[in-house]
Amino acid sequence: MAGHKPTVALMVGVFDPITNGHVDVIRRVAAMFDRVIVGVGDNPEKSAMFTADQRAGLVRASLAHAPNVEVVIYRGLTIHFAAQCGATFLVRGIRNSTDLRFESDLAMTNRAAGGVETLYLPADPAIAYISSSLVRQIASGGGDASAMVPAPVWQALLARRSAGK
Repeated sequence: MAGHKPTVALMVGVFDPITNGHVDVIRRVAAMFDRVIVGVGDNPEKSAMFTADQRAGLVRASLAHAPNVEVVIYRGLTIHFAAQCGATFLVRGIRNSTDLRFESDLAMTNRAAGGVETLYLPADPAIAYISSSLVRQIASGGGDASAMVPAPVWQALLARRSAGK
């Protein structure tokens, strides 16, 4: 198509770990945009269950079926990362009204500070309760969170549990 400007969407997060909710939103975004970049945030000042490299690897393994999705580790401001990537839109999944309130403030800030727009996708109601912190809590406590995360993530969680971490 002559003159077609490829659209790039950016979805950022810590993804500690990536959940089925994240995968669902990214899959839906990938159907709407030419290219989707998943930015795995690396903030050395915050503790995470998995390292940034491990988290990025789990995201890649969980999204191997999506050829137009690229996974990149980033540090710093999201608006700077969006500009580097040529992202036209930030995409955020919304699980509930609390998410919407928080994300609305963030979206207005990102637009004012970086000129980037944010699109919201509502979570699939069947999995809207899932969060990374809930998965970590269940897995750390010896519970079964396998239905909440992609298979590579569950295997990594089980390996951590076996290693006593």
